[in-house]
Amino acid sequence: MSLFRTMPSAGDFAPLFRLLDDYDVHRSNRGQVSSLRSFTPRFDVRESDDAYHLDGELPGISQENIDIEFSDRHTLVISGRTERIHDTPQSQDVQGKNRDVVKAGEQSVTKSENNKHRYWVSERSVGEFHRTFSFPDKIDQDKVKASLKNGILSVVVPKETASGVKKITIE
Repeated sequence: MSLFRTMPSAGDFAPLFRLLDDYDVHRSNRGQVSSLRSFTPRFDVRESDDAYHLDGELPGISQENIDIEFSDRHTLVISGRTERIHDTPQSQDVQGKNRDVVKAGEQSVTKSENNKHRYWVSERSVGEFHRTFSFPDKIDQDKVKASLKNGILSVVVPKETASGVKKITIE
């Protein structure tokens, strides 16, 4: 018997929160008719004195499949897509149903309609994603910088520098 009662930490509830988030995404996508799945990548958003910093998890997505754009002066939109990629076995050549030979060690992209694999568990995020971030302050769109390293997309959105008070003389 413990002398101190242990209080559950936020980490203890993380699987429950993830389940609720996934259910919310499932409900919001139920009415949409689309052949592509969608997912919502997770982002950390923090603010410093001179910029907003966004760090998002996009594992396995190349930068060619990511679009970053402004929809208005205060809103940044990050969107993109990923497909499930299978590596072929190293030991032999594999011949597909469409008579194309895939050399050993090459990667082949499998689309959902041609997918003959039977998944026991499918936890990876595939399909299209779309995230929108609105900022309360004016931002300097020309100085935004983005980088993708080890599956983490980092975007730095500088705040617009406040020009000093401008005094107007009366003529």
